[in-house]
Amino acid sequence: MTLTLEEKIGRMLHIGFDGLEPPDYVLDWLARGQVGGIVLFRRNISTPAQVAKLVQTCRDAAPRPILVSIDQEGGRVIRLYGKFTESPGAMALGATDSEALAEQVSAVLATELRALGITWVLAPVVDIAHNPDNAVIGTRALGNHTPRVRDLAVAEVRGFQNAGVAATAKHFPGHGNTPVDTHVKLAVVSGPLDYLWQHDLVPFRAAVEAGVESVLVSHVKFEDLDAEHPASLSPRVVQGLLRDEMGFDGLVCTDCMEMNAITQHYGAAESAVLAALAGEDVIFFSHTPEYQQAAYDALLDAAKSGRLPLERVDESVRRIDALIERFPLEPRPPLEVIRSAEHLSVVRKAAECAVALHHPDSTIFPLRHRQGQRVALVEFSSFMDTPALENGDQSALVRLVEAAAPEIETVCLASKGFDEVTATRARVLAREADVLVLATRNAHLWPGDKAFASELMWLAKKVILVCLADPYDVDSLPGAHTVIYTFGDSAPLLQAAVDTLMGRLHPRGKLPVPVKAG
Repeated sequence: MTLTLEEKIGRMLHIGFDGLEPPDYVLDWLARGQVGGIVLFRRNISTPAQVAKLVQTCRDAAPRPILVSIDQEGGRVIRLYGKFTESPGAMALGATDSEALAEQVSAVLATELRALGITWVLAPVVDIAHNPDNAVIGTRALGNHTPRVRDLAVAEVRGFQNAGVAATAKHFPGHGNTPVDTHVKLAVVSGPLDYLWQHDLVPFRAAVEAGVESVLVSHVKFEDLDAEHPASLSPRVVQGLLRDEMGFDGLVCTDCMEMNAITQHYGAAESAVLAALAGEDVIFFSHTPEYQQAAYDALLDAAKSGRLPLERVDESVRRIDALIERFPLEPRPPLEVIRSAEHLSVVRKAAECAVALHHPDSTIFPLRHRQGQRVALVEFSSFMDTPALENGDQSALVRLVEAAAPEIETVCLASKGFDEVTATRARVLAREADVLVLATRNAHLWPGDKAFASELMWLAKKVILVCLADPYDVDSLPGAHTVIYTFGDSAPLLQAAVDTLMGRLHPRGKLPVPVKAG
């Protein structure tokens, strides 16, 4: 079927929307070919049956097959939660040091996506964790040892794609050394290209050689590559580096174009055109109908005026249609595979192999051997505030510990500050307990959390520090008598943390990033 120019432009524009059902305007745009795909977020998710119906409704509205995508990385960035299988994230997989587990976990995620009618996942993250202060990547990275990141990234790609879902290596050409979150403002990275080739680009090159279907380009400006534009809008990066130098002819997509790194500098209309001119095939506008309409209009006007060559548009349409053809919907697994015993077993094993234990003090650890000792748990629920994460329940460790050992006294300190009554209770528990279990989430990035956690450690007699997010908290909070690293707080990792505390699990995870206290 021959496409009109309007429909070709629509194939390149992929959008998100609010609600558990697609709004009328989305169905109308799909029917008219004004958009070529949808991207799902947690706001669109309730139950497996509901998600499957939403996806099918969107597919039925379109006259041609569309792409349905989702950020289901595992760990910190998951859109499917609750009634779906939660998995350890990338850094936890890095801690297992097991390509087999990385592949198996990715296959579990892919199988559940296919059951829902989703055939394109915006994962894995193959960035290298250079910078401990990088708030938006953190445990989303596999680690900082380039060869291991390379091999584990390829295993994840293999797991996704062998299970029938197109994988996406992101965030090209590397987001692991950025000082700021591109959701908030434009990140700028300086440094020699030789370093980029020796480190950040290595996992991307390996993913390309392994046949990864798509690459997502970041909104980071690499001054030695293109001093004028961020990578996502740079022909030098997309066409020059990724396509010409690395030989990638698959689908290239943007990160969400509504991030402040783009909107504050270019606006929706101009940024969409610049992305297409740079060589991007799919352009994501994930939230705002007005931006989505402006982007479509600008792309169409640019194509009609000759600013955006028709050959460039046709290249993108070819790549989009080729990916759809290579990853057909049918046959798809039944919804019953979601949270199946087999899937839960895989993620549980990965979590148990990820948790790491350092400096165990036999006078206080494990807790189940400490009859007669008063034990208290203080859990910090704070996490960096970024739209990438869509954080869920962050007081679950308290509840799991209360169920496992009701005699342990607990308190949870709410995210983004806590009241004085709760803080006073935490101080009393820290001072009076024989053992304080202190569970933190990126205290090294939150000055208030770091200061209060340090105060509690000073008050306590003995401390077991549990790092529920970045392992770098151990360097900001020195002096713990025992340290447990989980590299994330998804459900299987929290259970593994409790099992470790109680002595039911003997951790064997390896730190995938360096810490001074490690």
